[in-house]
Amino acid sequence: MPRLSVYFIRASMIHALLGFTVGGLLLANKGIMFLPAVWSLLPLHIEFAFIGWMVQLSMGVAFWILPRLSHGSPRGNEKFIWAAFALLNTGISLVVIQNLFGASGSAFAGRIMELLALTAFAAGNWKRIKPLEDKSRA
Repeated sequence: MPRLSVYFIRASMIHALLGFTVGGLLLANKGIMFLPAVWSLLPLHIEFAFIGWMVQLSMGVAFWILPRLSHGSPRGNEKFIWAAFALLNTGISLVVIQNLFGASGSAFAGRIMELLALTAFAAGNWKRIKPLEDKSRA
């Protein structure tokens, strides 16, 4: 498994742990109301569980499993994928900061960074996605 896939998957597991912890707090608070303000953590639960865990895990597995190129670097230009990793995790952090501390504008900047991360990931892997050859035309 490529080192970059390992980083994506490890980071996704950290986000899964954070998302499940916040989700557990929300669920426990639903059963026994101990702190009504805990419901303000719902956006964090969604951010950690969906973007941090699911999207990042998908990106790590996709980078690992997509076909390798036959020329040059076997996985293409990894600079785009490294940029995607950094942008995605920075974007998640900015959205979390907005939700926890109310820093104005950081959630919008975080969402833009997450979108740029997906764009960089697609750009870095674009050449690795090839259509199936039609054998009937041969």
